[in-house]
Amino acid sequence: MLSKKEQDRVLEQITNKSLKILYISPERILSGLIQEKLGNTTVSYIAIDEAHCISIWGHDFRQDYRELRGLRKTFPEAAFHAFTATATPKVRADIAHQLLMESPEYVVGSCDRPNLIYKIERQAKRVQQIASTLESHPGESGIIYCITRKAVDALSAALNDREFQTVTYHAGMPDKDRIRNQEAWLEEQVDIIVATVAFGMGIDKSNVRFVIHAGMPLSIDNYQQESGRAGRDGLEARCYLFYSARDYRTWKFILQNDDGEVDEIALSKLNAIANFCAGVACRHRAIMEYFGEKMLAASCQACDVCLGDVDIMEGAFVVSQKILSAIKRVQENFGAHYVASVLVGSNAQRIQDNGHHTQTTFGLLSDYKVGAVRNWIEQLVTQNFIEKTSDYDILKVTESGLELLRGRADMQPVLLTAARGRPKYSRAASDKWSGVNQDLFQLLRKLRSEIAKEKYMPAFIVFGDATLRDIATRVPVTASEFLDVSGVGPKKLEQYGERFIDVVKRHLEV
Repeated sequence: MLSKKEQDRVLEQITNKSLKILYISPERILSGLIQEKLGNTTVSYIAIDEAHCISIWGHDFRQDYRELRGLRKTFPEAAFHAFTATATPKVRADIAHQLLMESPEYVVGSCDRPNLIYKIERQAKRVQQIASTLESHPGESGIIYCITRKAVDALSAALNDREFQTVTYHAGMPDKDRIRNQEAWLEEQVDIIVATVAFGMGIDKSNVRFVIHAGMPLSIDNYQQESGRAGRDGLEARCYLFYSARDYRTWKFILQNDDGEVDEIALSKLNAIANFCAGVACRHRAIMEYFGEKMLAASCQACDVCLGDVDIMEGAFVVSQKILSAIKRVQENFGAHYVASVLVGSNAQRIQDNGHHTQTTFGLLSDYKVGAVRNWIEQLVTQNFIEKTSDYDILKVTESGLELLRGRADMQPVLLTAARGRPKYSRAASDKWSGVNQDLFQLLRKLRSEIAKEKYMPAFIVFGDATLRDIATRVPVTASEFLDVSGVGPKKLEQYGERFIDVVKRHLEV
């Protein structure tokens, strides 16, 4: 992004050995000119960021990153370090192998974000689901991710029609519009940005209180990065995911090469996120295990499963047998929607034409809706009682499914039914709001937004949410009291103390 003049200045600094740190892209450092100039100086340390891009098992493999191994020969004395926020054990090992590291030292932090509260739900009426979710977050900063540009524009327009204020961000927009919308969101002129995954790289806004996925992410790796943009201040934040079988097909189409084939690694990652969405286990545990980490606690108390936002169905064993039996009765030749339609007793012409309305399994689950039965089918897939085959996701009963059909008592499928109502808050979230005057907190947010706009800076740079909550708890009315607030030092006191103390005083007078 540098101008020609700026690039020449950097090259000159390399030549005269006055440059201490060079920040450069993989593509550029692999060019002959740069390596030639660097070869005449001393390179002591090479740090590779986003190192998962080196591995074919990474979620964003790039060939230029793969070629960085050549730097080992060019700079044999340099120390090599590779950094990434999301890497499974297989990816970590591949990074070390590709970079020709011998007996490398691995430093692995926990991938768990205990302040994030996960809620996953199958799509029903998507706009309505998202609008209802936004009503739980008035005045809070959030991101909504969509799979395609078209979906971004459509969802943003639909939400704006419902009087939510949103802006959009995707690669199809003019640069000036993207930058304008991003800055409006950072400065809290608008709370909600609807975007494709092109949005977020380099964004470090600390007070994002929610991230909504309006469709299934491409992989668990991607989900960890995208949902991880919430709650970076350490306070609780919520991550919602609304998924459908259509999302799986959309990603599969996007991943196809010119021959219509999908890379096996990409497909395995896509299957993993599909299983995660329809899964019945603690969400934190599932993510941790994916990245090779074990959760020691019995419950995270920070996801829909552990908080009881989903109900475990009684009689799941019998319902599962009915589903498996229906798959066998239709000769394992149909997909989930068709099997679910047979089970609820649909009068669809296709079912009539195939004669499946005469089967004993027809209407066995007529008390339920097709969507609910489809959801249970997906859950049985994740528990390995059913598998999907061919490009059309035809359902087959696995060996485990056959054993369940035979009535083996030790086969205990778990079926979750989504509960309605406002999502519960985790114990940690409740503790962090304890003692906070929430009316005062909103007044402080308003002032923070005004200051950010005046100074053309992101609002969280003024004060983070943690600081505003501490102000709304301590209610400081003097400079010395304000200095005791978490995140306030002499500089912040001098810059903003008087205005924030004034808001506190006026609130107390009301």
